[in-house]
Amino acid sequence: MPTAVQKRWLCRGLAQAGGKLPLFWADGSKVSAATVKACLAAGWAAPWFSNPLKPDWLVCRLTDAGRAVCVGAHTLKK
Repeated sequence: MPTAVQKRWLCRGLAQAGGKLPLFWADGSKVSAATVKACLAAGWAAPWFSNPLKPDWLVCRLTDAGRAVCVGAHTLKK
């Protein structure tokens, strides 16, 4: 199961075109590389494309498994 931070990051992709996951939090701070890598390793996120302007930034999208984590999280809150 994902941590609270991982769930929060993954669920932000639900409202984005193609399930794009944000590089930054709403307060402007960068999403940690550890969060991104853990979600990639678990199969909840997948690399989407390379950013030519910032090659060290990994642009990711939500996978079906990631969507399932979010739907389960939203179901539990209702």
